Amino acid sequence: MLHDNKEEIEYVILVAVDTNDEASVDVEASLDELAELAETAGAVVVGRMVQKLPAFNSSTYIGSGKIEELAYLIADRGATGIITDDELSPAQMYNLGKALDTKVMDRTMVILDIFAAHARTAEGKLQVELAQLQYRLSRLTGKGISMSRLGGGIGTRGPGEKKLEQDRRVIRSRVAQLRRELSDVVEHRELTRKNREAGDAPIFAIVGYTNVGKSTLLNALTGADILAEDKLFATLDTTTRAYEYARSENKNLGKQKVLLTDTVGFIRKLPHNLIDAFRSTLEETCYADYIIHVVDASSADFRSDMKVVYDTLDMLMSGSSEKNHKKVITLFNKIDKLSNPDDLLGLTDKRASKILKISAKEKLGLDKIGDIISELLREDRKVIETVLTYKDMSLLSEIKKYGEILEEEYLAEGVRVKAFVPDNLYGVLHRK
Repeated sequence: MLHDNKEEIEYVILVAVDTNDEASVDVEASLDELAELAETAGAVVVGRMVQKLPAFNSSTYIGSGKIEELAYLIADRGATGIITDDELSPAQMYNLGKALDTKVMDRTMVILDIFAAHARTAEGKLQVELAQLQYRLSRLTGKGISMSRLGGGIGTRGPGEKKLEQDRRVIRSRVAQLRRELSDVVEHRELTRKNREAGDAPIFAIVGYTNVGKSTLLNALTGADILAEDKLFATLDTTTRAYEYARSENKNLGKQKVLLTDTVGFIRKLPHNLIDAFRSTLEETCYADYIIHVVDASSADFRSDMKVVYDTLDMLMSGSSEKNHKKVITLFNKIDKLSNPDDLLGLTDKRASKILKISAKEKLGLDKIGDIISELLREDRKVIETVLTYKDMSLLSEIKKYGEILEEEYLAEGVRVKAFVPDNLYGVLHRK
């Protein structure tokens, strides 16, 4: 069970180490995001500090000189704690807390706290509690017992402090129980997934950085009525809805149907414990036929955000060459926020098969989504032209449901149909 602790306003200073590593993310951009995370968790950011080091200090994350400077900044700003931009080891967290005599949190703790606050379904709550216990288990030994100094606020939502101070055997027993419960949930999810796949309707997984408008898009296209707020990780639960559309040049020939699956948003430095706990949810993307990648075109860091998304997808899909080659539709969202028309020219994505510039909130460009989905599906379908007798009208219904009719003519002997159809349906029709 997750327990709500008494909310209290925390005033925090953000701390980061710049290792000047070419492979590392931009420190200032990462701190900007950490500030959003902190605010989403209910904290007030009152300052930030960056230290350039060749590597993290193994004992205290930052150097001794910076610790003294940070202690002064904490006192000057009236801060009640700090949040580091990287996950701390138990020793680093203990030593920093002792040196500064203040609450020490890291990025992982804040993200886990947000997930705990936003979990709505039974599965989501199980996943969050599992991730939190795995994270905190290593911090319950030796000096790691300093977790007890956290008090209330960020880092205390979820299992609660009382559980965290129990011995490792009890916590491991709870972790094992959570894994068993999640295993049952995963089995149900896989059954649901197989039923969707058996229906032959193409599945499009909606992915993207957190807070880019995925839920708003799904709501606009399908009327899903999913919670859509301007905050990080507003929704955690996977939702699948049917989307029916008609290609603009042949609307009179009926609508086509695909399934759209909304997934949890990605973020820089997504904690490994969360990836493990939410793997069954994140892997919905792996089992989809196509990917719709939503990008916040108004973000100054949208290219960096896109890289995070693709890196995460590559990680999730590693080990399967087939899954690594899914076709992508990239939707550059929130174009209504772009004041300079020239900004639209820079919206490109080399990994995408199709690109569209839209505003899900203002419903700009949404009428073209059906067309580009149709174009993508046509590339993977076959054209067949046949005459179906009136005894075979069930096949005509199948074509309308899972294919795209180009021409339809009623004759004395039956119905002449020309259509794009998936391979399995093509085989059935070809044998007629």
